[in-house]
Amino acid sequence: MTVADTIAAISTPAGEGAIALVRISGVNAIDVAEKIFRGKENPSRFGSHVQHFGEIVDGKGRLIDQVMFSIHRAPASYTGEDLLEISCHGGTLVTAKVLEACLRGGARAARPGEFTERAFLNGKMDLTQAEAVIDLIRARTDLALRSATEQLEGRLGEKIRKIRDELVSLLAHIDASIDFPEEGISPDEGEKLCARLGSVREEIAALLATADQGRILREGVRVVIYGATNAGKSSLLNRLLGYDRVIVSETHGTTRDTIEETANLDGLPIRLLDTAGLRASASELEHEGIVRTERSLQLADLRLHIADRNAPKPSHFDERAGNSNEIVVLNKSDLPEDSDWKNCPALRVSCMTGEGLPELQKEILARITKQNLRPESTVAINARHRDCLRRALESCDRAGAALGQRLSPEYVAVDLNEALRAVGEVIGAVDVEQILDSVFGQFCIGK
Repeated sequence: MTVADTIAAISTPAGEGAIALVRISGVNAIDVAEKIFRGKENPSRFGSHVQHFGEIVDGKGRLIDQVMFSIHRAPASYTGEDLLEISCHGGTLVTAKVLEACLRGGARAARPGEFTERAFLNGKMDLTQAEAVIDLIRARTDLALRSATEQLEGRLGEKIRKIRDELVSLLAHIDASIDFPEEGISPDEGEKLCARLGSVREEIAALLATADQGRILREGVRVVIYGATNAGKSSLLNRLLGYDRVIVSETHGTTRDTIEETANLDGLPIRLLDTAGLRASASELEHEGIVRTERSLQLADLRLHIADRNAPKPSHFDERAGNSNEIVVLNKSDLPEDSDWKNCPALRVSCMTGEGLPELQKEILARITKQNLRPESTVAINARHRDCLRRALESCDRAGAALGQRLSPEYVAVDLNEALRAVGEVIGAVDVEQILDSVFGQFCIGK
């Protein structure tokens, strides 16, 4: 991978707006600016972080747009390179023309996430901070936003570096015993090493325990709404979202596919899934929808089993009720209740009037807390971190077993080296070229 070339991209979303931002970064960024910018001074004479008014021109010197232009000189820039920012008018065509001028001037089109990738490669941030950028962009609740902000500040990176430093210290001690065998390791010293390794192991295990919290902060708690046809599943989804997302009809079986939307409930992202109604159906299309409902139920963090209290109890109801991660909801409390539901422990709501909805929201939050799905810490790992730390933990366990069995220190050193490498991968402290595409490929172009 080379960072010798100069890249350019539109950094604002596609579409019309008041202002659009085009960025250029690289060793020849100022040379590109000299070819496309016309103003009172040449860009090469601009001071860093100062806005200048001028014009962007095409290859024939014709005006494309009047802009505000600034240079962020290396290394005091986002990427650590000379970084140019052009604030032009936010029309789709004019923005494309400004970018076209940049590319004609010698830059190439940036890949998704390449600006942040260069920030990482130039030492402006570690890999956890780079990943926090996309989490910050995608945050949908205050809690997710705070988590991304703290990770961007380096909180997770600090924890990882502390673990890494402790592993380096342990490995140095083991390597010394290998290089100077005449010194030996006394039993007391061996016990101290085991204790130190055990402490490192606990720190890794504590971070691994936040993996589910990280998933919830980034993806949300999966709440599946299911039940018989025409029980009010789509109506409940609309009520919980606060707007009409799904068409509601008295016709049975109108929902054929899984519909997913995200709601903010007390700072937590809640992924609400409206599913096809459960019933025997001869329709192949509806049958496929019911199969998808069953799949969604298997992956649910929490289930909302909704039924029509004005109708007799469905045949499938009792065999599905009673799950620990399930809330039974009896809809249409504004209508008389069928005798089948007498003494049924359930929340009674009316999607028509809104009655009982606040109590349902409180119960959802209570169940989330009871199942430890509410994040206690905003410093939480993602799936990539989890895989790295799991390997590190397994290596530490092997090293601990080798120490306990008084095996040759070479065996311990091999396992500690593996643990050290796995931990280093989290923050990008080892050769991580093979994972850069997976990390930065999820970014939007221009970031």
